[in-house]
Amino acid sequence: MKLMDLFLARSLSMYLLLQSFVLLILCFHSASMCPKGCLCSHVDGLNVSCSNANLKEIPKDLPPETALLYLDSNQIKSVPNEIFKDLHQLKVLNLSKNFIESIEEHAFKGVAESLQTLDLSNNKIKSVHRDTFSKLKARAQFSDNPWHCDCTLQQVLHSLPSNHETANNIICETAVLEEHMGKSFLSTANEADLCNLPKKTTDVAMLVTMFGWFTMVISYVVYYVRQNQEDARRHLEYLKSLPSKQKKPEELDDISTVL
Repeated sequence: MKLMDLFLARSLSMYLLLQSFVLLILCFHSASMCPKGCLCSHVDGLNVSCSNANLKEIPKDLPPETALLYLDSNQIKSVPNEIFKDLHQLKVLNLSKNFIESIEEHAFKGVAESLQTLDLSNNKIKSVHRDTFSKLKARAQFSDNPWHCDCTLQQVLHSLPSNHETANNIICETAVLEEHMGKSFLSTANEADLCNLPKKTTDVAMLVTMFGWFTMVISYVVYYVRQNQEDARRHLEYLKSLPSKQKKPEELDDISTVL
């Protein structure tokens, strides 16, 4: 019995040692794959934290099993196409407090389905391609960016699941209509359909043009009639001003004879 207990105790010790060894290998593997300047840990999946790392671009050697990625408070200026394409387990992506000005159309290809939270607040984004977030299911944060409010932005927000909340947090720094500048995009969208503005503007321009032509034609007709009336009046006055035709002496003698 003691021999069996000793065997079980040694087996348990070996099992715990082996488990620790496996965990150590996994941790070492994750640490060895961690991008330079970042910290990696396992919390609800692989957590890659690159906050305040003085990064000028998004690392290209991110571990494929990354679930949470923090790239906030860096000097990143752009999000290139398919930069996250291999991160199929990515749930949280924080790109806030950078200098991002451009986000390419296919920047989120590969993570659009898995991503749950996307933070792009506090950047330099003015506009993006209308299909950049078309397949994204994440709750997005776009506040504190110098957005240009136009039809494209309206289409971008329409494709997001949390569009109402997102639109309310976007302030129009510039806009197709000056009266929308400084307002939240939500109130702007409620006031006017920005994608119909060009059509309305064209319709108004056409109506103004037609009215101008109509006014010009009427003015010409009125001028023509008045000019003819003036010419006729002058001609009549001229005829009236002519001396009356006097009768000949022979005609007067004939009249006297008859009488």
